[in-house]
Amino acid sequence: MIRPITVLGLAAALVLPGAALAGGDRHVHYTWAPVTHVEPVTRDVRVTTPREECWDERVTYVEEPERNRAGLVVGGIIGGIAGNQIGGGDGRRVATVAGTILGAGIGDELANRDRHARVHDRWETRCEVVEEVHWESRTIGYDVHYRYDGEEYVVRTDRRPGDRVRLRVGVTPEL
Repeated sequence: MIRPITVLGLAAALVLPGAALAGGDRHVHYTWAPVTHVEPVTRDVRVTTPREECWDERVTYVEEPERNRAGLVVGGIIGGIAGNQIGGGDGRRVATVAGTILGAGIGDELANRDRHARVHDRWETRCEVVEEVHWESRTIGYDVHYRYDGEEYVVRTDRRPGDRVRLRVGVTPEL
């Protein structure tokens, strides 16, 4: 069984803090104070801006000509026939292979001797992105000076105030 005193004490513990809080704003009022001075608060920040820089540049190109393979084939055939005429028996096979290889090399050289790489220059526009860096002073807030009850006060705000600021004035007894 729960005693009546315990219930009463529990109820008082729940109700009294709320009553104290409800009466907490009784000694609060709002008023206005004139702004006497405003100082911007600034910070230097590094700002990077990408910018494209372009220029004309001479570029050299080398074009290798395509090789003529006909000289290789014809030279190999002629060399193989000539080698076949020289040897006899197993030596004939060796002479045929050697003649084919030698003839292919000579035929390739003759067919491509006047082919040279072609070199030419061309102007091209080249571009790159460069970061342009500079410093800027940015406003990050305001130190607002105001006068209330003969005293000067300062508060930092994130935006510029008007010519007065609203104050919440409270009185709390010291016991």
